[in-house]
Amino acid sequence: MNRHPRCNAEQHRLSRRRVLQGALGLCAGAWWGLRHRGLSAAFAAEGKEPPRQVLFVWLDGGLSQLESWDPKPGTQFGGPFRAIATSVPGLHICELLPEMAKRMHHVAVVRSVSTKDNSHSAGVPRILRGDPKNRGVVYPYLGSAVAKLLGPCPSGMPPYIWVKPGSGGFIDKYAGFLGPKYGALALGEGRPPQNLLPPKDLPEQDLHDRHRLRRLVNRHFVAGRNAQINDAYEHAYHMAQALMSRRKLFDESTISDEERDRYGRTQIGQHMIVARRMLEAGARFVQVTSYGWDTHGDNFLAHRSLVPKFDRALAAVIDDLVASGRIEHTLIIAMSEFGRTPRINGHVGRDHWPEAWSVLTGGCGLQRGAVIGATDQQGVFVKTEPYDIGHLFHTWFTALGIDSQHTEYDNNGQPLPIAHDDCFPIKELLG
Repeated sequence: MNRHPRCNAEQHRLSRRRVLQGALGLCAGAWWGLRHRGLSAAFAAEGKEPPRQVLFVWLDGGLSQLESWDPKPGTQFGGPFRAIATSVPGLHICELLPEMAKRMHHVAVVRSVSTKDNSHSAGVPRILRGDPKNRGVVYPYLGSAVAKLLGPCPSGMPPYIWVKPGSGGFIDKYAGFLGPKYGALALGEGRPPQNLLPPKDLPEQDLHDRHRLRRLVNRHFVAGRNAQINDAYEHAYHMAQALMSRRKLFDESTISDEERDRYGRTQIGQHMIVARRMLEAGARFVQVTSYGWDTHGDNFLAHRSLVPKFDRALAAVIDDLVASGRIEHTLIIAMSEFGRTPRINGHVGRDHWPEAWSVLTGGCGLQRGAVIGATDQQGVFVKTEPYDIGHLFHTWFTALGIDSQHTEYDNNGQPLPIAHDDCFPIKELLG
């Protein structure tokens, strides 16, 4: 096994305790999988492939690659944390990720990401849109793009669901030129939209008649007006109706104590449970957002607090996806808008660094246990072929069964590429 040249080999071996803890987690995941193989089995029985889905974990503000997927202990900028061995021979990640260390054989890490923008205001939308060439239009975010290109799942669930802290609602601006219909349904604090459930004393027939009247009024209203906006409103109503019929998804009494502990009794842990349930129910693209990663000050204390919560939640959902077989058709992405500077500033923090950072991805036929690219000894620059976000978009679309280099959007007669023209899929990632 190749070990990091500055690492203490004894410290990095997977201890007996960690192996047993991992086994317990995998057993719990397997138990969950046996209970939730219904969808995959149903499609297999019909000779069909299950719908491809996406779990997108967004660590808003900028996860440090040095305190996660590309540690450089013992170097000038390495910081105080050790690198630890993983389930992939020769691969070491930060000690703050002990649960993911036991599961790296299920996923891949790209250590040679190099992008352009070092500000949140420019970096966030550019990364989430795939950094397309400027054609005078606002491109959709990845979730809206997938919802459009793959369409809704057969379940009838909302195609783009966003589980986030704070308030919720329908966020149409992320759809760009695709139109508000492809926006995100945000579940604030993982809860259903307000007033989702009708009054208990409202008869079912009355509810049906109200919806019929609403559709009739809508048809008259849209005459001579912006049909796209009306379509978005109608789409929002359809999504609300779909969730009404699945309100048990939000019944917290059906989440066991064991499940809460496995995911972690933290905000991201509990939101990840909701996200997994949305995938189970058939949503096409589910995003989980965690805030607070912009660590200009006290970077190491902040990552000591944040990373283990993320580690536990991500490991648990991967266990469940593996146990149920869903990982074969679920694309997993965990990323930020950029990485953080190798140089440590005067506030013991790390600033914004798009020049060399890492992205975790896996599932949906991507190479398991792969490590793509490398940075130099200090972690300052990429020393192998650099990959921009456009390369990742091409790779993700390809994994989802979309021909990214020949498929185009139709923007009112204007053909537009779905990913940056000058980029291409990362072959080493594709199975």
